[in-house]
Amino acid sequence: MTSDARVLITGCGGMLGDAMYPAFVSTQGHVVATDLVASEPWLSSLDVRDLGACERAFDEVRPTMVLHLAALTDLEYCETNQDDCWRTNALGAENVALLARRYDAVMVYISTAGIFGGEKDEFHDFDVPNPLSHYGRAKYHGEQVVAAMVPRHFCLRAGWMMGGGPRKDKKFINKIFRQLRAGARALHVVDDKFGTPTYTVDFARSVRFLVGTPYHGVYNHVCEGGGSRYDVAVEFVRLLGMEGAVKVIKVGSDYYKDAYFAPRPLSERLVNLKLNARGLNRMRDWRTCLAEYSAVFKRELDAPV
Repeated sequence: MTSDARVLITGCGGMLGDAMYPAFVSTQGHVVATDLVASEPWLSSLDVRDLGACERAFDEVRPTMVLHLAALTDLEYCETNQDDCWRTNALGAENVALLARRYDAVMVYISTAGIFGGEKDEFHDFDVPNPLSHYGRAKYHGEQVVAAMVPRHFCLRAGWMMGGGPRKDKKFINKIFRQLRAGARALHVVDDKFGTPTYTVDFARSVRFLVGTPYHGVYNHVCEGGGSRYDVAVEFVRLLGMEGAVKVIKVGSDYYKDAYFAPRPLSERLVNLKLNARGLNRMRDWRTCLAEYSAVFKRELDAPV
């Protein structure tokens, strides 16, 4: 990215945006970060479902690059609010892709391991997607639209996202941490779902590197390694220094069938075949990343209540 680049970021108020914004604003380029709700002083408001609003944002920024982070990622919400899911995750991606093409901008689209159906133990970049949920289907539609419409695109498939710390992490790590902070000394964690943790800090740094290359395309983009939810929980508890005080109990997915009713694949573990083959992989092993990330929670845990 050159110093005269103009970057528009959508959906930047969440856990990924918390890493992506500093990764890009630290350069000399002009960066405009937006979200549906401008919850930070460095954010402005943009609803990607509204084509007119997107046109006004593009006209104002005239971006040379668009980072499209805006998405609904709560699978249960997406199953019960299907119209909002498709308008946000599919139509929103179309709106941004149409304008990225009009402005000849590079477009980065954040896809998901949830586009796969779990028929294999792990999936590489060329495996055929078979999404099971409305969330997965809508995100896959967005991936297809961006790849077809925008000549210079990076569609990057993330795995089990972790990042943003106690304030912004909406995913598995913070859910475990909240139980521990509340005094839980027994955690019931599924051991029959497999995937690949993806640290937002590594993801953002890697995106910053990739957009400086001409190797556009669709990529699996996760941390190295993989495991079950149980494996991640055990490692997190160990890193917090609580392995002697907290018992992590294996359960099947049926244990949470009422709370987590959206269909999920048995395995959504990804391997970075294309990144590795092209010498572009900047993602570290998930255990290394979790060790770094856990330090944030350790400080929070040790702080006075």
